[in-house]
Amino acid sequence: MIITKLKLKNFRNYNDNSFVFGKNTNIILGKNAQGKTNLLESIYICALGKSVRAHKDSDLINWKCENSKIDLDLEKSTGKSKIEIYFLKNKKKSIKINNIPIKKIGELLGELRCVFFSPDELKLIKESPEDRRRFMDIDLSQTSKIYFNYLNKYEKLLNSRNKLLKKFKEVNKKKIFNETSTTERKKRKVSLYKSKISKFSEQIFISRYSFINALKPYATKVHAFLTNNAENLEIDYQGSLNNQINLEDKKNIKEKFLNLYKKNFEKDILLGYTTVGPHRDDIKVSINSIDVKNFCSQGQQRTAALSLKLAELEIIKQQTGEYPILILDDVLSELDENRRNKLIQFCSKTQTFISSTDLPKGLKNINIIRILNGKTI
Repeated sequence: MIITKLKLKNFRNYNDNSFVFGKNTNIILGKNAQGKTNLLESIYICALGKSVRAHKDSDLINWKCENSKIDLDLEKSTGKSKIEIYFLKNKKKSIKINNIPIKKIGELLGELRCVFFSPDELKLIKESPEDRRRFMDIDLSQTSKIYFNYLNKYEKLLNSRNKLLKKFKEVNKKKIFNETSTTERKKRKVSLYKSKISKFSEQIFISRYSFINALKPYATKVHAFLTNNAENLEIDYQGSLNNQINLEDKKNIKEKFLNLYKKNFEKDILLGYTTVGPHRDDIKVSINSIDVKNFCSQGQQRTAALSLKLAELEIIKQQTGEYPILILDDVLSELDENRRNKLIQFCSKTQTFISSTDLPKGLKNINIIRILNGKTI
């Protein structure tokens, strides 16, 4: 998978710019605040259909303009492809693939696959379980539209169930329901979600659990490479079902979720939200059996996060037959010389985009794009 061309029209600080990329390593070179990250962001948007930096699409439009556009050409094992994304102020964005409009983001996922890493990705290790779930969901959604659909359906059901639980909690506090029959009717209404939400919980759990098990050996190997075998990285999926799981017995897994929701039903009603399920799951990351989040240095945390991201390259290659695009935004300056050199060796596996204020040493077959105030020089 190779991106050949990119055109930005009124995107962030770019007015009307075109870029031609090399099939190996592309260095986006320039001082801080010139637009390097904006360029990389536009590529990642073409993979996910949305920005991971902007709160709303209108933030992506140059402040002087009413609309903007990203136009990206790529070559895959299946042939050439073109992605066009239009942003309009006060209107919903529109997306075309090979000149054909799509109606849902899910139709875009998998057209362009990217692994993105920046200093902000340290939150994958340091911050909340939500960030680690997002890591799994982005990867799985890029390789499986079925997973993306299950996740969307689960989140909609969860949102509806939580709204009902919240209302039920508020009503109980006001002691409006004195009749047992009325209370029981409300409980039955909440309980109706149990079967459907268990079905989607089962599918999400199986996908995530399988993903982490597949990721483990790659992440361990990458981390050993980056640290010269000085450290051993371990990752484990911490789900609602913590006991031994037989992935072949899917009926049993769904039954376990049904029992889990049933067991926590009264607690959910008391608290006003769903306390168990895939939306509460996490990943435990350890180095030499020590919890990385709470007890390791920032350097170790950064290397652990990078190892997980680079392991994604192999997982996506394994599942799709070709490597995704690797995007490294201002990462090299955060690493010591040894780990920087080790990372550079990974760039030969796939088309890579690296933003930097200085030209990195040790890279071969590179294409340099110099940026100044949103323009190529």
